[in-house]
Amino acid sequence: MQQQLSVITLGIADLARSRRFYCDGFGWMPVFQNEEIVFYQMNGFVLGTWLTKALEVDMRRPLQRPGAFALAHNVGTAGEVHTVLDRLAQHGGRVLRPADAPPHGGVRGYIADPDDHAWEIAWNPAWPISPEGYVAFAAT
Repeated sequence: MQQQLSVITLGIADLARSRRFYCDGFGWMPVFQNEEIVFYQMNGFVLGTWLTKALEVDMRRPLQRPGAFALAHNVGTAGEVHTVLDRLAQHGGRVLRPADAPPHGGVRGYIADPDDHAWEIAWNPAWPISPEGYVAFAAT
């Protein structure tokens, strides 16, 4: 089976509040939206933000509170970590961990979106990012 990820869908409470974080904070543009979902084309997969009630109906189960995972957005320089965290906080995010240097190198910080989904904003000099935005795992 091909090793790939097609779509990540996050349950959200308020579409406008979520759009502010993802569109104004990250600067991402939706490729589709209606009254209950917004899709963003990423580098090789799609990110969806879907009103929780509609997602629960679609999955036929209640959603649990976010927190058992973290999504990550890698950036090209150490300074960008601070810039992105600050911009996301200005657009509805809540800083969970300010940017600092982890023991394995680089710089990282954590922020929660308005629905408490955790995002790591990171720069790792050993993980190159292609012009298309693909990150490559490299041992340090």
